[in-house]
Amino acid sequence: EVLAAEAVSCLNKALCHLKDIWEEIGIPEDQRLQRTNVVKNHIKSLLDMMIKEEESLKKRLISSIQTCRTEMEKLCLELQLPVFEEENGISMLQQEKNIRTQVEALLKEKTQRMQQLKVLLEQDQDLCDILCSMPYGIAPDSVPSPEQLENFSQHIANQNAEKARRYAEFMDLKKQIILYMEELEHIPETSFEKDVICEDEDAFCLSRDNITSLKLLLCQLEERKTENEATCEAHREKIQQLWDRLQVPQEEREAFNEHMVTSKKRNLEALRAEVQRLEELKLLNICNVIDAIRSEISVFWEKCFFGTDQRQAFAPYFSEDFTEELLSLHDAEIQRLKQHYEDHKELFDGVHQWEESWRLFLELEKKATDPTRFTNRGGNLLKEEKQRSELHKSLPKLEKKLKGQIDAWESEQGCEFLVNGQKFLQYVEEQWELHRIEKEKEKQERHLKKSKQTEEDMLYGTAVRTPTKRRFLGATTPNKSRKFNATSSISSATSNSTMRSAYGGTVCRSPVPRPPLSANKGPAARTPGGGKPPHPRLQGCNKENEAQLKGTPLSGALLTPASPQCNFSITSVASTYSEFVV
Repeated sequence: EVLAAEAVSCLNKALCHLKDIWEEIGIPEDQRLQRTNVVKNHIKSLLDMMIKEEESLKKRLISSIQTCRTEMEKLCLELQLPVFEEENGISMLQQEKNIRTQVEALLKEKTQRMQQLKVLLEQDQDLCDILCSMPYGIAPDSVPSPEQLENFSQHIANQNAEKARRYAEFMDLKKQIILYMEELEHIPETSFEKDVICEDEDAFCLSRDNITSLKLLLCQLEERKTENEATCEAHREKIQQLWDRLQVPQEEREAFNEHMVTSKKRNLEALRAEVQRLEELKLLNICNVIDAIRSEISVFWEKCFFGTDQRQAFAPYFSEDFTEELLSLHDAEIQRLKQHYEDHKELFDGVHQWEESWRLFLELEKKATDPTRFTNRGGNLLKEEKQRSELHKSLPKLEKKLKGQIDAWESEQGCEFLVNGQKFLQYVEEQWELHRIEKEKEKQERHLKKSKQTEEDMLYGTAVRTPTKRRFLGATTPNKSRKFNATSSISSATSNSTMRSAYGGTVCRSPVPRPPLSANKGPAARTPGGGKPPHPRLQGCNKENEAQLKGTPLSGALLTPASPQCNFSITSVASTYSEFVV
């Protein structure tokens, strides 16, 4: 209102001043009115123009606010942000400024996101070209959210890691492929092989298919190398076999040693040529070659425990018509025997092991009956006894294991497993039975020898035998020595007194033999004194002393039926013993 009053006052002053000027000039009244009207109209038009301009400004502000508000809502939607909340009670100009500032901030955020998305898309495209993978699933025109950008960045990092892993795998495979190609003397032929070997590593597409193809190529080269080595090894075995059969000189063999170690292409060609040369030489020396093969066949017959029938089944072995066909038959037979031996090597080795263990067991059993073994030093007796005990335990276990293997072999082959023409398990049982019979035979021989010695002692008296001196390992315990001597004295006194009471004289005691095992199996009753009843024939010849002998039988005498050559009486024996009275 003050400004309006000042404006009105200025306008009044201006009109008054114009009126004074017009009066001084002498302008008529009607013209002064016209001029006053012109001033009024000019002021009015000026005010109208100003009002119009301000109205236009207002409209522009309203339009700007509307436009900015729309843009802001759109940006918030694209950027996935909440809508900006406007302040209440502010002027239109401030409102427009606030909205416009927010829009500028949103546009800047959008620009940054789009720029980051562009960089990530370029990196993803490069990785897709190298790894031959699909692009990341994101629209290049839409504004990504921060989470999408984060996930995209993580995907790029994973792709870079995958690229590094595949590149390392590619380089490792490439080195191995180059190494195998050098060993095989192989030149790259296909476009893929040339790309791998000749092209730059960075230009190679690290796709999964290419990595798989690299692995396949490496496997093929490995198989070729393995085949070459196997072929070379087979040629070497064949060459060595032919060398031995043809008795090739050592100097000629050493000159070929270079090709007997490595397995490259040139070595394989040299080995093939040598085999062909030796085969031709073999045909020229067919008689010697067949004899050499027959020696090998004989060795494998022994290894496989072939019996006479099995050996005679191969009739060409006994043929004297040395032809190429006969040589082929022998070659096929030796290969069959080798394969048969390799297929059942564990079983044959087990049989060999049993035979060796059985042979050692028999040796130890024989040593166990040797009386001179007690004079050996160095603890051999203890070692042998321990070894014999271990073999006695291990042999049944080995036989049980072999039985299972033989059953499997027989079910697989459909025939019996024979060792030298005999069933192995039957052979084992026979060996044990023969061993038992031999032990029984030795036992009976010992008892028979003792019986004969007893009879001789009863006929001719006890011979004075000087005992074999033994070196005792430890000192004799005095108490045991005194006890032994006392017992001997008592036994001697009792025996002498008995003999004197029975026969009126003193005789020497015969050694006490150990009765045979058959003596313990009889049902005869034992006498109260612990001895056997006297033989009927001896009892009949000594009736006068029967009462004295009851309860005190002759200790140590083995009473056996008297043979016709040994018809004697107790009296004659007593008179004979009286000659040795001490």
